[in-house]
Amino acid sequence: MIGMELPEKMLQLKANMQSIAKDLFRPIAIKYDEAEHEYPKELEVLRRTQSRVRRPQKKDNEKEKGDRPKEEGLGRRMREAISIEELAWGDVGLMMSIPNAAPGNPALIALASDKQLERFGNKWTAFSITEPGTGSDSGSISTTAKLDGDEWVLNGEKIFVTAADRCDNAIIWATVDSKAGKAGVKSFVIEKGTPGFELAKLEKKMGLRASDTGSFTLTDCRIPRDNILGSAEVKKRSTEGFKGVMKSFDNVRPAVGIMATGISRAAVDFTREKMEENGFVLDYSKNVNNVSSKEKEFYLMEATVDVMRLLSWRAFWMADNGMPNSLEASMCKAKGGRSATIITQKCCEIIGPLAFSQNELAEKWMRDAKVLDIFEGTGQIQHLIIARHILGLSSNELI
Repeated sequence: MIGMELPEKMLQLKANMQSIAKDLFRPIAIKYDEAEHEYPKELEVLRRTQSRVRRPQKKDNEKEKGDRPKEEGLGRRMREAISIEELAWGDVGLMMSIPNAAPGNPALIALASDKQLERFGNKWTAFSITEPGTGSDSGSISTTAKLDGDEWVLNGEKIFVTAADRCDNAIIWATVDSKAGKAGVKSFVIEKGTPGFELAKLEKKMGLRASDTGSFTLTDCRIPRDNILGSAEVKKRSTEGFKGVMKSFDNVRPAVGIMATGISRAAVDFTREKMEENGFVLDYSKNVNNVSSKEKEFYLMEATVDVMRLLSWRAFWMADNGMPNSLEASMCKAKGGRSATIITQKCCEIIGPLAFSQNELAEKWMRDAKVLDIFEGTGQIQHLIIARHILGLSSNELI
């Protein structure tokens, strides 16, 4: 029998995160949506809770790397899943603005050496892949890195970088050999203030306005030779460096899936509250085909939120248990991003004019949700990845 009940420690974590979401995030959500690019100073109280980024330690009962541990419990990644859903219920933009909780952390865990983790693991690290001519195809990166003595010299441009203004470091993906294709793609850590590394602009966005998004330019930017993550060697037919990109995505995409769950749950909760205020009696004993259209839509949205959560939990649980989760990461991201977009919009339709007032959060949730279907790989790309896994086809065979 499969048990879906959370243990007591997880329930306590859930309650703690819900308290932060309700008492800290919700009261300031509209304020920082309107004050785009202004850092939410209220979040400084959470800075002390963000410890140094560390690689999970192997437990005594675990087998060799890549094998499942004997005790398949709820570990660090599942705690992360519980926390993210509750905080996203409060506000996704503010959740993404918590000091040091940046998208670059999973890449550091996946690729950095112990020495590099010690050096960069206590800082706010951004994650920079997208370029003006490179969106979903991360293998066509044009930013270059050339070795000159004991330094790498980087040139290029990165766009749509989360935490571009607030970060201390940025992980920059660049090619060390453009003729080698994906085999030449490597990652580098650049510290803010490095000559030639500039914040070019900040984006004005439809949603997630509390989270800063910007562009970097790199002009003959010199960094130490040991700022490369992983090996600098380029091997023919090897995609070691590019696999680092994909491994980072396997860590980040479940987070997007559970963010989508949190914001969808927020919209559904608000819709339930307003429906009940207007006399709707939600009766779960009735056949879904024997209720009003509004009630039917509501029940289907509630069920979808549960599906999103379980898909995301599976991806997180697999990561905790040393199991490859690329397929599951893409599945929960694809389902979550698309469903959050539909659910937040549908909730606004059910509630009516009240949902489009800027005095309420419903219209903001609809704006915020859209990017969850876009960043960290669009929904269309996730469907391609899922199809390749299921059909056993390569990217050259199924494009």
